[in-house]
Amino acid sequence: MNNNMKRKAYRNTPAFVMLAWGSFLFFAVLILVGLYTLKEPLMVKGYYLMGSVGLISSSFTLSKVIRDNQEDEERYNKMFRVQDDIED
Repeated sequence: MNNNMKRKAYRNTPAFVMLAWGSFLFFAVLILVGLYTLKEPLMVKGYYLMGSVGLISSSFTLSKVIRDNQEDEERYNKMFRVQDDIED
């Protein structure tokens, strides 16, 4: 094995990943239990479920967009810092 090989570095600890997925699953179960026990017609339950799923999926998309924009900004700034150093 080559000692110069790069090791994969994760941004989050396994405990934080477990906390994130655990809380997601916990609250998803709470929503489903709440909908199951709700004393309303199926149409109302479907509306709440549709809204919950839409909110959850758009939250994932929004967090990805924010993260990608931040990484792009860092890459852009790094690229121009290198260019400025070359010009000096």
